[in-house]
Amino acid sequence: MSVKDNEIFAYLKPSLDAHTLGVNAAAELLRSCGYQVITGDVAIANILNDIRYPTNQEKLIAWLRQNKITHIGLSYRLDEAVAVDMVGYVLYALRENQMLASQGGPINGVSFAGLPKACKQINEQFNDFVLTFQGSESPQETLNRYGVPEERIPEEMKEGSKYDEILLNFGAELIREKAYLDMKPISRASYPDKGTNKDTLIKRINATMTDNYAPLLRAHVGPFSSDATREENVREFQDWCKYLSDTGYLDIVSIGSSQLSQSNFGEDWGDKPNGGGVPVNTPEEFEQIAAAASPMLVRTYSGTKRIPEMAQIYEEHLNTAWHALSLWWFNKMDGRGPYDVYTNLVEHVKTMKYIAKTNKPFEPNTPHHFGFRGADDTTYVLSAYLAAKLAKKVGIQTFVLQIMLNTPRYTWGVQDLAKARAALKLVRSLEDENFRVILQPRAGLDYFSPDLDQARVQLAAVSALIDDIEPLNEQSPPVLHVVSYSEADHLATPPVINESVQITQTAIQEYRRQRRAGLVPDMSKNEDVLSRTEILLKRVNKIVAAIEAHVTDPYSPEGFYTIFAAGFMPTPYIWAEKGEFEYATKWRTKPYQGGVWAVDENGEILTAEQVVEAAIRHIPEVEYRLKQQRNGMEF
Repeated sequence: MSVKDNEIFAYLKPSLDAHTLGVNAAAELLRSCGYQVITGDVAIANILNDIRYPTNQEKLIAWLRQNKITHIGLSYRLDEAVAVDMVGYVLYALRENQMLASQGGPINGVSFAGLPKACKQINEQFNDFVLTFQGSESPQETLNRYGVPEERIPEEMKEGSKYDEILLNFGAELIREKAYLDMKPISRASYPDKGTNKDTLIKRINATMTDNYAPLLRAHVGPFSSDATREENVREFQDWCKYLSDTGYLDIVSIGSSQLSQSNFGEDWGDKPNGGGVPVNTPEEFEQIAAAASPMLVRTYSGTKRIPEMAQIYEEHLNTAWHALSLWWFNKMDGRGPYDVYTNLVEHVKTMKYIAKTNKPFEPNTPHHFGFRGADDTTYVLSAYLAAKLAKKVGIQTFVLQIMLNTPRYTWGVQDLAKARAALKLVRSLEDENFRVILQPRAGLDYFSPDLDQARVQLAAVSALIDDIEPLNEQSPPVLHVVSYSEADHLATPPVINESVQITQTAIQEYRRQRRAGLVPDMSKNEDVLSRTEILLKRVNKIVAAIEAHVTDPYSPEGFYTIFAAGFMPTPYIWAEKGEFEYATKWRTKPYQGGVWAVDENGEILTAEQVVEAAIRHIPEVEYRLKQQRNGMEF
């Protein structure tokens, strides 16, 4: 296909699917080439949930006409049957209303992004009429498949990183030799409380630490079948935990709980859609999971409603290894919870104070959630530092710093190292006898190819990248979140999870061996990484100084709300509550030299001072609006 100069793209997804990263990345690629792109709002997302109804089809057609759309991009990364049905109903509505270009209408093309099986079925059912993307395409490949003329593609988008090539070559050699398949489970030192309800992450790290440390590996596990009952799904998960425990490769299992488990725990779910994930709904089921998983440590998603109460349930019935909260996220703004952003912050701070009393670690899932929504790299690092300062203020003693690499997927490795090192340096500056930082890096959610052989190579490569965050410290990272190589193709089963652990641990040990022998670059001295890190540190420190000088009580729910709403953290791709957060979404960001930067209307990179100056002007208005909101008034 070939796009026209005046093409107007619409990117749409149902609200049932929380994945937004691919949609936002594709939209920004096209914007960088000068095309207008409109992302569907909450109303359109809800329409797509039930697009089978004629009234919703009429609303979609009216919206397309109103916005003069000429190309529709659809996305759905959950059940393939639902994806095929959604595309089919959209195409039916377009044809019935004479909207296709072949009928004399305005729509020149339809594209779909989703899992490989969904793409295959859509290609077969609709005779390749729909252009499909599986998520592994490079920026250049994506634009080429759309037919974007070469002269419209920015030069920096065509560039790559030699370091990334080195990592992929390392990964390819490791997978080709298959030595990782001979790796046996790591023999960890025992200690009195191991595998009991008195076990903790800190005890596990302290008892098992060695000079050349093989990180504790955590994996997300979440089987679900719509053909099984809720109880059967929970029992299958318990069986998976028992298998993973018996085989001994994995150290920490994260329960991939369902949306209903997070939002409606303990309630009668009736016919509410589960949306995938383990449908845990009783405290007793958490106890059974903990028993099946032992001696692995276990953790789970936070609740999105009754959040402090849910944290207490996880503590008392699961002995959760640590608690995780997303602060600005998992609420109405991203469609993941029932609270508005301010109420969410209030509930999260209450929960953090409870966590502090338990002495359990706290992990803020903030940097990558900003990254999912188009935030610049400065905001990525800033959000981690702000969360750490808040955590220390409320009494948290152990802070788990999760660093999601490859977010967005086209980030260069040297920039990933800079982001990780900048965040780590800032957060570690807060360490003292009452505040400890634990680094937990991981691969990106949409990094892996649906080609499983290539995905194995990518997993080995990103494992080496992870070890280059602190290349001179072989006790780092103490914890690593393994994203299974099958992520882009299918749900990871226990054997796939174990193989992913084998690849990860083997890659780290082999990369360390090659580093000691001088066979791979010493990234501790890489000038490009050092320069990029220093740029991020300076930008973040300037913004933090301005926040602390101008925002009242910055490390509080009110302060965090004001920081975001005033525009200190550019985040252009929010799907809901756009009016309330217009100063966060007004910024434009773009990929440049392997990173993401806030830019002006001419595409020039903004200084930290420019961001700060604009945000400071908005503080009085935002604080007034928040005061009105707290008084129960609309604004």
